[in-house]
Amino acid sequence: MRFPHPLIAGILLRRYQRFLADVRLDDGREITAHTPNTGSMLGCCRPGSRVWLRDTGNAARKYPLSWELVEAEPEVLVGIDTGRANALVREAVESGVASELQGYASIRQEVRYGEENSRIDLLLEDGGCRCYVEVKNVTLVEGRAALFPDAVTQRGAKHLRELAAMVRQGHRAAIFFCVQRGDARELRPADRIDPVYGRTLREVMAAGVEALAYRADVTLESIVLRIRLPVVCPD
Repeated sequence: MRFPHPLIAGILLRRYQRFLADVRLDDGREITAHTPNTGSMLGCCRPGSRVWLRDTGNAARKYPLSWELVEAEPEVLVGIDTGRANALVREAVESGVASELQGYASIRQEVRYGEENSRIDLLLEDGGCRCYVEVKNVTLVEGRAALFPDAVTQRGAKHLRELAAMVRQGHRAAIFFCVQRGDARELRPADRIDPVYGRTLREVMAAGVEALAYRADVTLESIVLRIRLPVVCPD
């Protein structure tokens, strides 16, 4: 996925009210940008961090600039827009990078399914064969381990249960962790942040839900998923 226009650089002053961030642009202006991330953004919203914004081109929006990247560590760019994750994973499937999810004739997005009234991020279909793919955006890395979630997520545990239910019905199901940064070497559940999610992930994996993780190459010009990471769930 390439950015259609050059990003706008600045320094993060603060992130607040979940969806807002104050930024001092390189030209000296101080503006408020939309923050397209509902998580805690642990490790990615330190004041003073170098950030890059996208101009949505929509002058009618109250905050036409949207936060896209942050330099979380020296020379480590992180894509913070959770809305990018589904598109990145779909691109990885269609390009053949996500080799585990090949062989399906069609891909649909945001399809309703399950007993808990969820929407599946990607539904891969070929004849009567179905693969339900739930996508999670990952921005937190500690050491060399990407960690999910970065905040307690009851919704995330619900999605795992729905995937396990699809497996029981004879379908294929996968949780896909989209790591929007290039410094991770593995993916682990963030047990100290949300032990319930970690426990549920282990349970559904044992029940047949596949766990996939890919990390992205993130630059000022593009974000592309390239490398599969092992999913490690210690006892």
